[in-house]
Amino acid sequence: MSDNPNEILTWGGVSVDPFSPLPEQIDIRDISHSLSLLCRANGHIDHFYSVAQHCLACEREAAARGLGKRIRLYCLLHDASECYISDLIRPIKRRFPLYSEGESRLQQVIFQALGAGQPNPDEWQQVGEIDDCMLYHEFSLLRGVHLFDREPVRFAPLTCEFEQPAAVEAKYLEQYHILSGR
Repeated sequence: MSDNPNEILTWGGVSVDPFSPLPEQIDIRDISHSLSLLCRANGHIDHFYSVAQHCLACEREAAARGLGKRIRLYCLLHDASECYISDLIRPIKRRFPLYSEGESRLQQVIFQALGAGQPNPDEWQQVGEIDDCMLYHEFSLLRGVHLFDREPVRFAPLTCEFEQPAAVEAKYLEQYHILSGR
C-alpha cells in the first residue's frame, strides 16, 4: 500500500487512486471479484443479488436483442467502476455531480484498459436502456415493486436467485474473455 491517502488497495493487491487511475492498475480479476460481492440496490432487496449478476443479466439481454459483442461487452462492464468507488443509488448520485464526473472518467479508463474502446453516444444509450430494463425487472422480482410507469420489454429470461459469489465471479470472467477475445 502506498502512502497516498486517496488510494484503495484492490483484492489483487494494487493501489489505485479511483479518481486518477492508470490503465495498468485496472484488472478484470479485481472487477469480477469485487462486483460478485457487492449487493444491488444498497442491499434494499429481499436477498443478496450481486452487481456482477446484474451485469451478466444486462449482457444476456443485449445478446437476446441481437446486439453485437461490443455492446454486450459494454453491458458487462457498465458498472465496473463500482469495484473502485462503490456506488451511490440514483437519487443520491444526482445530487453529487463531482462523483458522477469521477465515475465517468474512471469508467473511461476501465474501458481503455480492458480493450473495449469508448462507446459512442448511441451505444451508451442502448446500454442505458438495457440497464433500466434490468433495473425494472430486478426490482419487480426482488421487491414486487414497479419502478416505472411502463414496463420495459425484456427479451432474455431473468432470475434473481442467490448465486454463490465465487461462481458468479467465474461466470463474469469467462464472459469477459469470450466477448473481449483476451
